Amino acid sequence: MNLRSVGAIYRFEMSRTMRTIFQSIVSPVISTTLYFVVFGAAIGSRISEIGGVSYGAFIVPGLIMLSLLTQSIANASFGIYFPRFTGTIYEILSAPISFFEIVLGYVGAAATKSIILGLIILATAGLFVPLQVAHPFWMLLFLVLTSVTFSLFGFIIGIWADGFEKLQIIPLLIITPLAFLGGSFYSINMLPPFWQKVTLFNPVVYLISGFRWSFYEIADVGVGVSLAMISLFLVLCMSVVWWIFKTGYQLKN
Repeated sequence: MNLRSVGAIYRFEMSRTMRTIFQSIVSPVISTTLYFVVFGAAIGSRISEIGGVSYGAFIVPGLIMLSLLTQSIANASFGIYFPRFTGTIYEILSAPISFFEIVLGYVGAAATKSIILGLIILATAGLFVPLQVAHPFWMLLFLVLTSVTFSLFGFIIGIWADGFEKLQIIPLLIITPLAFLGGSFYSINMLPPFWQKVTLFNPVVYLISGFRWSFYEIADVGVGVSLAMISLFLVLCMSVVWWIFKTGYQLKN
């Protein structure tokens, strides 16, 4: 493996974060804090506890996951789209570096940014409500798996998009609504039976449920099912990326 090339891509992407730290780190943290304050105050005054956990603490895993999904996609999609936009992608493709190493550099940097952001939001939430992490290992595992998977998904979007507008379509019109409807601010057990079954078709439910279980040992679906779903999506994204580089889709034409 050409670690020098992987490191060069990784460092370049991480340095871009430092140059745009307000957009990359500060802005998502402020937005999540506002969600926390508004929803915690407005709904928390009517719902004191869910599953024995205060409402303010209950929504923390959902808020972290919401930021994780959107930022992982945004970081990875822009990271690979910009070289395509400027034409520097052809220099990377002609360099002695495999497609796996290219993906490792871009996706690794995007996932690292998202993990750092998630930990910052977790620390910020601890200033507002008392938090407990019952299973730190599983919490970190879900954090890493989600960041890597949706960074891969963002990488795919960045190659598929042929304009800056398309970079925003899927995160804004699909991912964010699914996150809001996936139990970020409530338990799906609070829904009528029919809508509980409908909600199970939302893949984000499994991510949030498993991540919340690592905090409070309460979940809407089984932890094993949550791990299986995120693993399945990870494999699917890896397969699509492999196909893109095999066929040269949007890269060689």
